[in-house]
Parts: sequence; C-alpha cells; structure tokens
Amino acid sequence: MLTDNSNADRQMSLASMGWSDFFAAQFDDNDAGLAPMRIASVHRARMSAISPTGPIRLMLPVHANTGDYAVGDWVLVEPATHLLRRRLKRKTVLQRHIEGGKGPQLAGANVDTLFIVTSCNADFNAARLERYLVLATESGAKPVILLTKADLVDDASPFQQQAAALQRDLAVVTLNPRIGEAIDDLAPWCGAGKTVALVGSSGVGKSTLVNTLAGVDQDAPQETGGIREHDSKGRHTTTSRSLHAIAGGGWVIDTPGMRSLHLGDSAFGIDTLFAEITELAPLCRFRDCTHQHEPGCAVQSAVAAGTLDADRLVRWRKLSDENRSNTPVQNGPRGASAGRAKKR
Repeated sequence: MLTDNSNADRQMSLASMGWSDFFAAQFDDNDAGLAPMRIASVHRARMSAISPTGPIRLMLPVHANTGDYAVGDWVLVEPATHLLRRRLKRKTVLQRHIEGGKGPQLAGANVDTLFIVTSCNADFNAARLERYLVLATESGAKPVILLTKADLVDDASPFQQQAAALQRDLAVVTLNPRIGEAIDDLAPWCGAGKTVALVGSSGVGKSTLVNTLAGVDQDAPQETGGIREHDSKGRHTTTSRSLHAIAGGGWVIDTPGMRSLHLGDSAFGIDTLFAEITELAPLCRFRDCTHQHEPGCAVQSAVAAGTLDADRLVRWRKLSDENRSNTPVQNGPRGASAGRAKKR
C-alpha cells in the first residue's frame, strides 16, 4: 500500500501527478510491489507512462490491446521490468462514438476539466459545441469553453454570449493561446494534481495552448499550424493523444481535431445540456410527448411564446434521435446487447 510513512515523499510526487485516495483504495494484496504510473501516450503497438522518477516505456502483456487504454489512465507496473500488470478504475473517461465503429474511442481518462476550444470566426458552431458539452457531461469532467482569435473580430462579445447561452452556469473564457497570460486565465482549473484536456476543431489553437501551458522547458513541443484563409478550416497538427506537464502545476491532454462526434449512451448529457426542455417536458399533456405536434405540449407552447429558442428545440431533437439510434438496448434473457432500430 502507499499509505505508510516511509512512502510520504513518493505520495507527494504521485499526488502532483493526479493520484488520490480514489486510486489508492483500489490496491489489494495481489498488488504488493507494483508501482502506480500514469499513461502519457498510447500508440498502436506501444505505450509510455510517467512515474515519480520520470518517463517510462511500458512493456505490454501478451495479447494486450492498446485501444483499451487512454491517456491519463493510472496503471500498476512491475518496477524492475516495466511490465504493465493492470489498469485502475477511472474517475472520469472521455470517449466518443465512431460511425460504423465497434465501440467508443477513448480520448482521455481521469480528466477534471474539459476545455472546449473554438475560435471567433467561421469555426464557431453552436451545434458542434453542444456535442462537445454532452461529451464533457457524460465523461464526468467540468466543461469550459475557450474562445480564441478574438483579435480577428471587431467585437467578441456576441461569441461569448452565444457560448454562455448553450448551458447553464457554463464558464466561457476568451484568451490568446500564444501568450503567457493564458496560464493566468486558466488558473482556476489548473494546478498541482489537476488534469485538463483540450478538444476542438483543427486550427483553433489547441496545440499552441498546450505549448503555452507546458512552458519553454518541455522536451517535445507540439507542432502547430495555421488555418486556410478561404474557409477558416484548420490543418491537423496533433495526430495522437498525449499528456504534458503544465509549467505551473497540473497536466494537460491534447487531442487531435475531431471532424465528427457521434453520440450514443448520452441521455444524461443531453438532458443536462437542454435543461430548459427537460424541465418543461413533465408539463406536457402526454408523458411520451415528442414535442412536435401533440396538443398540450408545454415545449411547443414555450417556443410559441418566445421563451424557448426554436433552433435549440431542433438541435435537441436531432441529438436525441441520434442518441436513441446509437444506444444499445438490453434484449433477451441473457441481456444481449442490440442496437436500437432507427426511426423511420
């Protein structure tokens, strides 16, 4: 166990890496002699980790599938051989559904705050930001929207207002990812033992922000690239997920730009995002109201009265239908999983 006094210094180092009682409680008698480490990068056939003594290239067990691990995972490792023995249960997990894929794609684990990065130009898209917010809520991480490239517009306040209106009590920060002041702007969510992750389209400044947070002393700065002038689309510079130390304490996970983000098993996140619709639904005349054409629909009445944005209702319906189609249902006596039939 890691709770005796002889390991006090080691505990402090682990705590700065994000270690907590949640993970320590998962140790059992079979884990004697194993060392906790944190996954720093995941590739097709190899993984690396960080430990209190520095970076480690892990030895993988026979038939290990790297797709089962996420950057930010805590694992138990044989100190002498660096052989990975097992992964500890996650506090939070970022994962997205891939259209036609067999299962969700892991984007990060044990993340405290998800920074959703977008820019004050054609990249700003309310519907896409809502998908990221659902992703954050389902993961258990706190969402924060970061607005970049505010210097390219006359007034960034309309972007701030649109972003803040997407979800109740949502923090929205406008910053320049290239300057050190960004570290101060994000200080409330960073610090020793804290982990943040960045998601967003390519070209919005994620890799630049990672470099700013990591500071000038990092070993391998993230490659950065510009955007195409004719459509404000970014060029992919990050091709894999990786964990980086923040200069002032804490850790940041960078992720590749996501061209698509499909939802499944996300009912809670959708209900949280569209709280104004969720709270009106029980007032409808029919319990199974679809909020489209039924008489006595409280949601449609709110739209007619101008207290509910009609576009929000359209986006809620689209995400709800997609989630319903992609969420497996329990079927049969053994609880075999089967996909829901898509609505006709």
